[in-house]
Amino acid sequence: MDVRSRNHVKVSGQMDRPVVMLAHGFGCDQNMWRLVVPTLERDFTVVLFDHVGAGRSDLSAWSKDRYSSLDGYVEDVLEICRELDLGPVTFVGHSVSAMMGVLAAARHPEYFAGLVLLAPSPCFIDDPAAGYRGGFSAEDIEELLQSLDANYLGWSGAMAPVIMGNPERPELGEELSSSFCATDPDIQRVFARVTFLSDNRADLARVTVPTLVAQCSSDAIAPPEVGAFVQAQIKDSRLVTLNATGHCPQLSAPEETTETITAFAETLR
Repeated sequence: MDVRSRNHVKVSGQMDRPVVMLAHGFGCDQNMWRLVVPTLERDFTVVLFDHVGAGRSDLSAWSKDRYSSLDGYVEDVLEICRELDLGPVTFVGHSVSAMMGVLAAARHPEYFAGLVLLAPSPCFIDDPAAGYRGGFSAEDIEELLQSLDANYLGWSGAMAPVIMGNPERPELGEELSSSFCATDPDIQRVFARVTFLSDNRADLARVTVPTLVAQCSSDAIAPPEVGAFVQAQIKDSRLVTLNATGHCPQLSAPEETTETITAFAETLR
């Protein structure tokens, strides 16, 4: 299958400049980056894509066997890098895609100039025995998944504003809810389990490329302790706390998000 069609890959910007590759999170597609892309295109080659099952990806390429763990998504990222052959990329992974970047860079560091982990979480579930706070109890996550299974559209309408934050700007939550509702519920039920049940804490130490951890100042999905944990586990990584609030700063604070990505990518030249 053609990788570019499978993942609806788009390449734009300055083709003789370093590459920034943007990977969207759960329930979204590449359109979520639209407010940061125009500025990035001035200085970089920009690669956008949709995870299989999202946006304008080839839905016939989706299978439960391949995408019931992060591995299938990680292989897609690596295949896109090989197909485009544009040299090492600065991979910007939002939310669950941050861990896809971690796993991809651990397997093939030569493909990556650096990682920007935007609102990352290696594990959403608290682990009191290890002193780890992910933000949710195991019971919280089970209830969330049961709610999603029972009524996906209702779950989307209720959870999107919580994930987005910024209650004074309800249009942002409405956009995220619309994005959730535009995806196949059966696919999203599987992806939700991958997102909320994966535990990649042990994989963070395998990252050897320059890494920036960018967390929001207030995020109901990834609390500050998570960003600090990620930074502590990745050798020589840096942590920046954005003024942005909520879990989707590329929508709620696109200028700050773009500036953060650009500043880091410039250090890798």
